[in-house]
Amino acid sequence: MSSSFVYASVRTPFGRFNGALADTRADDLAATALKGLLDRSPGLDPGLVDDVFWGNANGAGEDNRNVGRMAVLLAGMPVSVTATTVNRLCGSSLDAAMMAARMIEAGDAEIAIAGGVESMTRAPWVLPKPSRRFPAGDVTAVSTTLGWRLVNERMPAEWTASLGECNEQLREKFSISRERQDEFGARSHRLAAEAWAKGFYDDLVVPVPGADLVQDESIRAGTSLEALAKLKPAFRPDGTITAGNCSPLNDGASAVLLGSASAAATIGRDPVARIAGRGWAALVPQQFGYAPVEAAGDALERAGITWDDIGAVELNEAFAVQSIACVDAWLKLGLRDAELVNAKGGAIAIGHPLGASGGRILGTLAARLVESGERWGVAAICIGVGQGLAVVLENVA
Repeated sequence: MSSSFVYASVRTPFGRFNGALADTRADDLAATALKGLLDRSPGLDPGLVDDVFWGNANGAGEDNRNVGRMAVLLAGMPVSVTATTVNRLCGSSLDAAMMAARMIEAGDAEIAIAGGVESMTRAPWVLPKPSRRFPAGDVTAVSTTLGWRLVNERMPAEWTASLGECNEQLREKFSISRERQDEFGARSHRLAAEAWAKGFYDDLVVPVPGADLVQDESIRAGTSLEALAKLKPAFRPDGTITAGNCSPLNDGASAVLLGSASAAATIGRDPVARIAGRGWAALVPQQFGYAPVEAAGDALERAGITWDDIGAVELNEAFAVQSIACVDAWLKLGLRDAELVNAKGGAIAIGHPLGASGGRILGTLAARLVESGERWGVAAICIGVGQGLAVVLENVA
């Protein structure tokens, strides 16, 4: 087996729900990220890309009918370039990158692109097909923006609780206070704002044509603990999870260029990181937020290293409570400092457009390793319905 490498990554700015990207279709967001990635490597003939793997969680609206292939065509790539769309909910684009890496390592491809997209603003309402013609009663339209829909009646009720309720249960399990969650949320906004101000994201983000947005729209640079403490619980009257300590609804896309070692000459640039290990895990659905712990452990084992070796972590912050639970577990397993996690901010501030987040954290991790000179890093993400994914990167820049 040969190795696979990350050569480049980009993403769009992440827009707020009903925000600056609300008028942009999901397939156009995907094409923007894909074209932006190719523009980063002008020496690469797009026709030499062997395959495109594209993540998307909803897929019920303008992102239907294989949005990966739509992105290839809309980005102006040759019609001969193939593409597939991957749905592992929040982990879709990280899963896409893992699939692309496996294809390269197996020798079936030299160059592949992975990415993902979500327009949560434009996710449509859907209707189930009737069991017979012309039913007399009313029919309810169901939003496809987030969470369970059209649930099978045989599914146990505890498995189909809302994402917020699941994390309130996780908070009870690990005794994580509202104060810790608010501190984590405030940190995310502070670090994301600082990273943008210092130019870290300038080369990682491409603008969306026709949209007046140059930075992530959900970041609130002045967020304080006092302001967060005033927010009301969102899921339980006596709960601790608020709009300030969990990720918002967002629109955006991300893309990552992967290749073999020998692909450097064709791409016209050197790789920045090696895909050193991959991990995946599943728990009972209501504990999905904790699944990155086991997934990351498996990825580290496959890479042949331990938490003691890790110099950077990108964990998708779906909720502060699940992020804290994961970080606490990793510290017990040997992670040397909690400040290594999301040092450039996370999804609570930057946003979480479901299908795009895995590509974002992978690209950010590679850039952090280059900036810091650290050798090893982990990108990990929790996934609704009880799953988690993780990738270990080795800095080769």
